[in-house]
Amino acid sequence: MDDLSNTYPTHDPEWVRDMHADHYLQSWSKQGARPRVITGGQGSWFWDSDGNRYLDFQSQLVNANLGHQHPKIVQAIKDQADRLCYIGPAMGCDVRSELAAIMTEITPPNITSTFFTTGGAAANETAIRIARHKTGRNKIIARYRSYHGATGGTLSLTGDPRHHLTRADMPGVVRMLDPYTYRLPTGHADPANCPVAQGGPHLEEILMYENPNTVAAVILETVVGTNGIIVPPDGYLQSIRETCSKYGILLIADEVMAGFGRTGKWFAVDHWGVEPDIITSAKGINSGYVPLGTMSVSTELHDWMRDTPLPGGLTYAGHPLACASGVAAIRAMQDEDILTHATEMGQKMRAELTRLADKHPSIGEVRGLGMFNGIELVKNRTTKEPLVPFAAKGDSARPMTEMMAFAMDQGLYLSFFSNVIRLTPPLNISEQDMMTGLEILDRTLDIADRECS
Repeated sequence: MDDLSNTYPTHDPEWVRDMHADHYLQSWSKQGARPRVITGGQGSWFWDSDGNRYLDFQSQLVNANLGHQHPKIVQAIKDQADRLCYIGPAMGCDVRSELAAIMTEITPPNITSTFFTTGGAAANETAIRIARHKTGRNKIIARYRSYHGATGGTLSLTGDPRHHLTRADMPGVVRMLDPYTYRLPTGHADPANCPVAQGGPHLEEILMYENPNTVAAVILETVVGTNGIIVPPDGYLQSIRETCSKYGILLIADEVMAGFGRTGKWFAVDHWGVEPDIITSAKGINSGYVPLGTMSVSTELHDWMRDTPLPGGLTYAGHPLACASGVAAIRAMQDEDILTHATEMGQKMRAELTRLADKHPSIGEVRGLGMFNGIELVKNRTTKEPLVPFAAKGDSARPMTEMMAFAMDQGLYLSFFSNVIRLTPPLNISEQDMMTGLEILDRTLDIADRECS
């Protein structure tokens, strides 16, 4: 038997890199990378073993909504660990019930009950299972520019190119186009005259071909996240809601990224007064400190499940440590008026980005809502030719990867998809820190400008 008595040299960054490269499997990546070793974080900043500090303009995976090491969340986890680390989902637990009650306060009025999961994928898996079980139908309509998770079912729903990496072949998935107003379908110039941007007319045509009596649900990211920060035009979600109701189809709003204040509202649907049948979320509910997701359902669905078992379950559903962190995070957001702050900082960010667009010809469009913002980069504003092709890899993506590397070396953590830079810092970022990040972004965009014609 191997001797495990020796302590590993975890204090040595080189050892950490070696173990990462040789024994850790990294998500969505070729293996063998030797990463920067992160040793701490506070607020909107984190730092590495070499003492370099980075402004987190991504909130990591768009989940650290209250930044790093928020003291109220950290303390809640510690306190709960002292009281009760785990109890099964069928047992009563004070923080679990408290979080369930809080969810009824902040979700739309028709949403009254919540199933707690370990993340967004599990929430979406359960949502589509309920939709199929409730309606007796099989098909799920999802959009092309979407990401719903990395499990078998949710990756099948996902339109993001990552679903090409594996057999994402759950039957019954039907695609629809996105309300991408910067790049409307061929032949359309005005969103008001485009059936795709209107929502309902496009869905109606798809249902005509598919037979609405075979469709259980429409699932969509209320505001598209990973795939380009796409905000729907006014009236879009209302039109989708009306069409779903017309045919007895459930509407599932995936707010894994957009929820819990990211757009300046508790949920992005609140901007348009739309009431989905199911809302899924995760990430920002507790800033990612403990794995936690939510699947919240309407009163109608909850009442149906009084006689029909919920078709799913998890060992860690409603984990006490996760629920305690969720309660603390939501209460902190309320106490610190985070929704107002996120709204105001988002408006200032987009104003500054618009100013940068006057300087940088590579900026084709500035878009976003709250602190959920992006800039689309082009080679030519007139033709809207993307700076890099869709889902570009390797040398084709060179200008984007060069910008990410430059910004990181300057102390700014950014990420991108295709030709869009995502700008999603913590909701409680200070104006001074935000301006620091935008100043580095300004210099970073010089790289994109060199590609313009």
